[in-house]
Amino acid sequence: MNNPMQNNQLPLLELDLLKTIVAIAETGNFSSAAEILFRTPSAVSMQVKRVEEMLGRPVFRRDSRSVTPTPEGQMILEHGRRLLALNNQMVKQFTQPEVAGVVQIGATNDIAERMLPELLQRFAQTHCCVTVDVVVDSTNALMEQVKSGSMDMALATFNPKKKLPNGMQAIFSERLAWAGLRNGVSCEKRPLPISVWEEGCSWRYSGISSLEKAGIDYRVAFMSAHISGQRAAVRADLAVAPIPVSCCVDDIVELTERDGLPPLDAYGIGMLLQQKPSEPAMAAAEQIKLGLSKKNN
Repeated sequence: MNNPMQNNQLPLLELDLLKTIVAIAETGNFSSAAEILFRTPSAVSMQVKRVEEMLGRPVFRRDSRSVTPTPEGQMILEHGRRLLALNNQMVKQFTQPEVAGVVQIGATNDIAERMLPELLQRFAQTHCCVTVDVVVDSTNALMEQVKSGSMDMALATFNPKKKLPNGMQAIFSERLAWAGLRNGVSCEKRPLPISVWEEGCSWRYSGISSLEKAGIDYRVAFMSAHISGQRAAVRADLAVAPIPVSCCVDDIVELTERDGLPPLDAYGIGMLLQQKPSEPAMAAAEQIKLGLSKKNN
């Protein structure tokens, strides 16, 4: 006679399957997930099919451009990330010496808002016993704190055409672009209304030097040290702004020479570490550099 308890047992979702679901959600497509999992796209598809057959529900919505989780897929992601984190935490107790402590990281506003959340989330997954404190401030203030020993590391933007501050290592670069409101009229005005920050900002330098080289009259119509402020000025069609091209999304579009604006240079992100960084600080620095190097590729 069959045991009714055995017949009614719930299926077990293997951690390997959950890892695949999480990888697809984080990369946005099957091919990229396959690369980081060292599998073929067809093998990844088969794993998703196994999960969907096991649960009787679709996990992802697929179209020609993207892959997004269904409501059921979102639930699997939420619990799957927890299970994978618990697994990592348990295994590391036996396989790796634990790195523990506190790391104080300083960053300029744009880096703290756009990049640090994802980078620190990954760091927390691999170093659960390290606490990270983040301070947002200007480049000069952050560098002084690192040099004085009150901060472990600083992340700040720099102009690749200028000499790097002493001790800073370049770890990321990205093209800047003129950003404007989709179907906006700011780019047609003269003098051109621009949104920038104060002297010393690499984005400001690139924007203004390109306008002066092209002989385009301009005026500073909006000033903000925050990328959210720059985007607000663009969305209100008060000005155009020199910002990273990755920020040109949705109703904010990249303006080019066809719109009467000159091309812009790239900008860089640099890291400054204490002369004798702690083990947790070194671990955080390596994770941040690895994460940004993937964005460069």
